[in-house]
Amino acid sequence: MNTLQWDDVRYFLTLSREGSLSASARVLKVEHSTVARHVDNLEKTLRVKLFDRLARGWVLTKEGAELSKQAELLEQEMHSLWRAALTSTTLSGKVRVSAPPILMSDFLVPRLPAFQEKYPDIELEVIGETRGVDLTRGEADIALRMVEPGSPQLVARLLCNVSYGVYATPAWLERPQSERSFIGLDQDSPCRQKAWLENQADRPRYALRTNDIHAMCHAAVSGIGLALLPRFMVAEETRLVAVPMQETPPPCPLYLVMHADVRRAPRIRATADFLIDLIQSHAHHF
Repeated sequence: MNTLQWDDVRYFLTLSREGSLSASARVLKVEHSTVARHVDNLEKTLRVKLFDRLARGWVLTKEGAELSKQAELLEQEMHSLWRAALTSTTLSGKVRVSAPPILMSDFLVPRLPAFQEKYPDIELEVIGETRGVDLTRGEADIALRMVEPGSPQLVARLLCNVSYGVYATPAWLERPQSERSFIGLDQDSPCRQKAWLENQADRPRYALRTNDIHAMCHAAVSGIGLALLPRFMVAEETRLVAVPMQETPPPCPLYLVMHADVRRAPRIRATADFLIDLIQSHAHHF
């Protein structure tokens, strides 16, 4: 009897969730042939056909669907084992932190030398992404999120409220409101701030739309128009000024989130404490 390999199970679960080799390969950061090989290995080990290989994708067989439920339980146990092991480690090793891309690049990364100096044996992996990483599956150890998590397995601490404002070059303050042009997010970008801006004027005129907030900031600096930006992004930008508006844009809460089982791990606790102190000591930027 062949020995069951955890990697084969892990690739099987990813393929069952994603439904195609290419999507699974992107998630796992491997070649699609590697995904197929691991699934083939698992089928040979179990002597069960797990997927029907169809033109539209890989579809679980009846047996595969049943075994995927057992595999998910095994996955949960593996992650539980990993989290338990973390609590016995020292102030060394890797810590993965997930954060919104703009918060990561404009605020967090420039201030990490202080962390490196304090904890030289901790290797930080900072992941900038807008989706909510799955902390229960170990996709990250710590997450900075703009939404409070709903899972009882996660613990969250409110760090601050991220303020937003409308910013432009000083020349725009001298022009009448009827001549204002805005720089906005594209139509496919869901955002409370975008909805707020739409309600501030009767069909505001947009000079530019983009899905990238850095592009919005650069466009504002170039004088193209007015942009709604997070305060921390422009806290040290001397070329832009705040444009008075009748209403204040809605803030976004910023939470630090961890799985309850890993928060006592020394290197993760140290990293979390650093992030908490860093953000709260720079509250005036938010």
